[in-house]
Amino acid sequence: RYVQAVQRINIELLTKYRNDYRRFTVFVGESCISFSAVYGTVGFKDTDAQVFLRSTPITAKILEVERFIRTMPVVFRIELRHGNFTWVVKRKEKHFVELHRELLRYKTFMKIPLPSRRSVTILHCYRARLRFSFSKQLEDYLNTLLKMPMYRRYHATMEFIDVSQMSFVHDLGPKGLEGMIHKRSGGHRIPGMNCCGRSQICYRWSKRWLVVKDSFLMYLKPDSGAISFVLLLDKEFNIKMDSKLTETKHGVRIDSLSRTLVLKCNSYRHARWWGQAIEDFVRKNGKAFLRTHRFNSFAGEQENIPAKWYVNGKTYMEDVADALEAAKEEIFITDWWLSPEIFLKRPVVEGNRWRLDCILKRKAQQGVRIFVMLYKEVELALGINSEYSKRTLMHLHPNIKVMRHPDHVQSSVYLWAHHEKIVVIDQSVAFVGGIDLAYGRWDDNEHRLTDVGSVTRSGKSYYNGSTSASVQLNSLPKLKGIGRTRKSRFSLYRHLHRHGLHHSDSVSSFDSSDSGSVRSLQTGVGELMGNTRFWHGKDYCNFVYKDWVQLEKPFDGEMIHSGELTLLTFSFYLRFNFLFCFYEDIKNKKFRVYVVTPLLPGFEGDISTGGGSALQAVMHFNYRTMIRGDKSIISQLKKEMDDQWMNYISFCGLRTHAELEGRLVTELIYVHSKLLIADDNTVIIGSANINDRSMLGKRDSEVAVIVEDTQTLLSVMDGQKYQAGKFALQLRLECFKTILGGFQDPTVDVSDPISDRFYKEVWMTTAGRNATIYEKVFRCLPSSLVRNLQELLSFQTKPGLDKEDPLKAQESLRKIRGFLVQFPLDFLSEQNLQPSVGTKEAMVPTEIWT
Repeated sequence: RYVQAVQRINIELLTKYRNDYRRFTVFVGESCISFSAVYGTVGFKDTDAQVFLRSTPITAKILEVERFIRTMPVVFRIELRHGNFTWVVKRKEKHFVELHRELLRYKTFMKIPLPSRRSVTILHCYRARLRFSFSKQLEDYLNTLLKMPMYRRYHATMEFIDVSQMSFVHDLGPKGLEGMIHKRSGGHRIPGMNCCGRSQICYRWSKRWLVVKDSFLMYLKPDSGAISFVLLLDKEFNIKMDSKLTETKHGVRIDSLSRTLVLKCNSYRHARWWGQAIEDFVRKNGKAFLRTHRFNSFAGEQENIPAKWYVNGKTYMEDVADALEAAKEEIFITDWWLSPEIFLKRPVVEGNRWRLDCILKRKAQQGVRIFVMLYKEVELALGINSEYSKRTLMHLHPNIKVMRHPDHVQSSVYLWAHHEKIVVIDQSVAFVGGIDLAYGRWDDNEHRLTDVGSVTRSGKSYYNGSTSASVQLNSLPKLKGIGRTRKSRFSLYRHLHRHGLHHSDSVSSFDSSDSGSVRSLQTGVGELMGNTRFWHGKDYCNFVYKDWVQLEKPFDGEMIHSGELTLLTFSFYLRFNFLFCFYEDIKNKKFRVYVVTPLLPGFEGDISTGGGSALQAVMHFNYRTMIRGDKSIISQLKKEMDDQWMNYISFCGLRTHAELEGRLVTELIYVHSKLLIADDNTVIIGSANINDRSMLGKRDSEVAVIVEDTQTLLSVMDGQKYQAGKFALQLRLECFKTILGGFQDPTVDVSDPISDRFYKEVWMTTAGRNATIYEKVFRCLPSSLVRNLQELLSFQTKPGLDKEDPLKAQESLRKIRGFLVQFPLDFLSEQNLQPSVGTKEAMVPTEIWT
């Protein structure tokens, strides 16, 4: 009945929360200390400290009596039980005496007598019996104390039995060794965290309470209960107890990848006990963190893990918003860039409810602890303004903690970044991939080029505000590819009126009290009824301060929006810059590689004039990887098979078009995904680009997950039946249908990715046709017709079909299918794209661009 009840509860909860995969533990006859207790620790002598499980007894049993040398006092090995927790302590008779004295000072009239040995000489044959009798008396004495809450909760008793506020928190794992120790300062392997000296005079010893768990060690300050340091277990974890190695008498040395921690004990036996007990507990309970895993990963393989993928940011951000809203205890976010004012659900129909900063503030007010780690950029090189993001979030509520890292001065790290994008909810659900919670990351499968779009109304005015915003353009930063700014006054109300939205349900005004580079806008949204919509879509119109300049003309320049392919798992969250899909049948008859990558790098520069130095530098290394130079992919393939390489690998990008105010416009779709799909069975998705910065492991910090399907579906490879992984196959089909227009044209068959029919007649034909049409209609860049800067100038002087004959241009654009276009492999092929001597891009190390 118990098992059936648990199963019924789990089924009901999983049905209620759909993809919210959480662990539920039913405690019978005992309470559970929640994980949030780690945030409310108090001093060890504080009577309000929550240590023990409610209504759960704690019992003691002396297992054996140890005596290594006859002249030494005996040691009692005591096993204690509290609910499902079991642990062992070692105590001498003097420790019982000291505890009893402390309790007498605490309660003078304590009536529990302390057993004592008879001071008479006893024959050797009776000593074993005496020890047994005395041990039983001590055991009864201890159990009597532990039954009485007044004595059990006293700090001396808790120190005697090695328990603290961290002992019985269920989500922290089984109880390991605990106790008061002296630890030595320093030993950090992270630059900037140590004292300048390495001599013993630079060290200091501090009294701390050490806690050993199955995945970490931590120590706390006894006076305040504050957690001072957490040392995670890793494959370099090691224990040393030799005085020469520890440089301390009776010392224990704990090594890991992050720190060397030295502890000082009271005696040689005490040090051996601590060292051996830590070693045994960690090897038994934390072995998953100690060994080298597949692909040299820090994490081991996990089976039966529910996982969900996302294509583009719309559904991803909606699920992130729902998960944040469902958080009960803890939220952890780390991003390369975070924009507090970004809307996670769009269109905006509930005011600011689903704006990121409003969600976090709401959860913080409910008691949820929120931790955010941001990349601390070099401000001269990047304008993501992490200081503004930190200041904005920290001012929302004391439960929100924000850290920027690295500290460039102390760590001497200037070139590398925190690039991972992770959202973890209650340590149960994790989002991993390539989407920062920032501007420019939101999009859907339609890749619209409009933000404030057409609106149909139900005939009732819900908001009659006429607030307008004006901006002095000469005070604004220059936008990418836009050229000189011009002075004018921009009125959002007039813009809405022009689009038939002057009575719309979202009117915004500047919050002039903030001086951040990204201005927060107060959005008032009335009740929406019928089919009324206000499209808050593209992030360049999502109220980034600098983009108000070009809100009327959002595409007069390189305003690029992002297409994302991102995976949600219940363990991790990651991303890749190139989209690779490898397909190979079992007999190796055919091999196809599909590469989808941005047509232009996402760096500052006007491509109509050849691009800036940073833009050209990245283009140089991209082209050197693909086709230029003897070591490029295509050059090496040509050596083996001449022009037959085109039957094996293709390079493509994404582009779209629209009509804005009667004018045809086009824009590339920036592929920001970091994804690899192999044989419709294996998926790698995360934050790492395919370059040295991400892959070497010594530069940018990244995180990625590999998904290998255990569930298979019947598929087809080169006309033959094939068992494909469910996760990988469905993700690949979604991607291919999206970029090839398969959702609009059901005749597009993407089921067989390595067949000649799909590769040549669908993939290559669609990419070539779309690229030709865009080039003919818009004369857009980049283009393989432009090989140097002279050709670039002449290329731009000739107008496209959109200028000469708009009707014919529209007729040509109707032939576009999806978003796929051929990558212009010959663009500026005769031009040296390396940074010019004297530019700041030429002064930085080459590793920056690779």
